[in-house]
Formats: sequence, C-alpha cells, structure tokens
Amino acid sequence: MASIRDLKKDINYVLGEIIEMTFDWEKANPDADRKSSSAIVDEAITAFDAFSVKLNQKDVANKKAHFRAIQDELTEKGNALIEKLNAL
Repeated sequence: MASIRDLKKDINYVLGEIIEMTFDWEKANPDADRKSSSAIVDEAITAFDAFSVKLNQKDVANKKAHFRAIQDELTEKGNALIEKLNAL
C-alpha cells in the first residue's frame, strides 16, 4: 500500500465519480424517475462516511491488513454502485 493519503484520495475519487456519473445520467434522462438514481447517490455518500470511520480507527492490530481490507471493500462497493448505475 502506498499511503493512507492515497487511499483517501482513491475513496474521494471513486465515490465522487460515481456521484458525478449519476448526475450526468439524470441530466441525460430528465423524464426518468429519479428515486433509483437518488438512492445510488445516497448509498455512495453513506459508503464515504463508513470508509471515513474505518480509516480513522486507532485500535487496529495490523494496519497494513486493515487498509488493504478497506481498499478491497472500496473496489467491491464501487463496482456494485456502477452496476446499479448501468442498470438504470
């Protein structure tokens, strides 16, 4: 793992891009129901908050494994949100 700073940047970038893509979809489809796209944005924001809490945990025995797990979870969550967005 490169650094905690890079992990924070990855979280911001991935979730920010998903939110931006969702807003772009809403602009491209103004007549579509926005409940599902709003749910994707809400889920991305909730995930960001959860990742922030995990990043700031101080009582971690193995920091390298902890941050690797966060990185893996970010990948899984990002892919899941993109699949939901593609299904719209």
